[in-house]
Amino acid sequence: MKKGCKYGTHRVIEPKGILPQPAKVISNDMTLFDNEILIDVQTLNVDSASFTQIKKEAGGDEAKIAEIMKNIVHTYGKHKNPVTGSGGMLIGTVEAIGDALVGKTDLKVGDKIATLVSLSLTPLVIDEIVAIRKDIDQVDIKGKAILFESGIYAKLPDDIPEKLALSVLDVAGAPAQTAKLVKPGDTVLVIGGAGKSGMLCMYEAKKRAGITGKVICLQHSDRAKARVMDAGLADAFIVAEATDAVSVMHAIEKETNGELCDITINCVNVPDTEMASILSTKDDGLVYFFSMATSFTKAALGAEGVGKDVTMIIGNGYTKDHAAITLQMMRESAVLRKIYEELYA
Repeated sequence: MKKGCKYGTHRVIEPKGILPQPAKVISNDMTLFDNEILIDVQTLNVDSASFTQIKKEAGGDEAKIAEIMKNIVHTYGKHKNPVTGSGGMLIGTVEAIGDALVGKTDLKVGDKIATLVSLSLTPLVIDEIVAIRKDIDQVDIKGKAILFESGIYAKLPDDIPEKLALSVLDVAGAPAQTAKLVKPGDTVLVIGGAGKSGMLCMYEAKKRAGITGKVICLQHSDRAKARVMDAGLADAFIVAEATDAVSVMHAIEKETNGELCDITINCVNVPDTEMASILSTKDDGLVYFFSMATSFTKAALGAEGVGKDVTMIIGNGYTKDHAAITLQMMRESAVLRKIYEELYA
């Protein structure tokens, strides 16, 4: 076997000298390097911002969605949406392990895993698209993928259905980061709170903020209000368009008696919601942008433009033990698990 770079730079075709994620084109030749793992792919969980854009471009037509996805992989060697720049993650079965990793990994051939690195850096081949589940951003395929030596993963647990595990692991970074950021007594706003990552964030925020804190869910419609409030995930539910920053700010002012929020967590999958997040947050507060639709330029220059002194964090899809933390949430809350089984399993 050929010797490979830990971070997969040996796969980069264009431009040379950079890592696989920012690279435009990588090699998806499935001939294994010595430090790679070959995966027989079962399901892709496409990033929400990416899949929303693809569905819009395809007009909701499944054949067109399949065509767009296959074309992305054929062109770039990976599923990195050229519009959003984001990917997703996958589940599959370990098919082969490179010689250099034998004895260095706890994986063995036949293990079922979820990759916890983005499809935007993962060499991928799609032979056939078997099924598309538009409502939950999941696509069953026949294909192969490569996991680099540095790539993180989670073995799929026996006590949680595969599709459910895939759904929550795709956004595991968000609730795990929320657990680190929220303190007792905090007022926390979750924009897009009724979505897949949003509900997990609110669950953790409620735990960490405690009885002296407050968790506010902001959603573009009241369709999920009963689900969120009956489950005790939020203390207040606001219906507003997150792209209308001033209207959102006024709604938050009313809900917080003018004090605004200590922490705002943005989980939406559409662009132009940066300023709603910033204006809803106190000076010296914190904004956590988990959304892949976030523009750093709009956030940075927008905050400057309105004179807001807030700390802004770009959502990292990885934080220590994020997979274990998120899977444990499915075990410790029967109410939350029931919601996710109904929506995503």
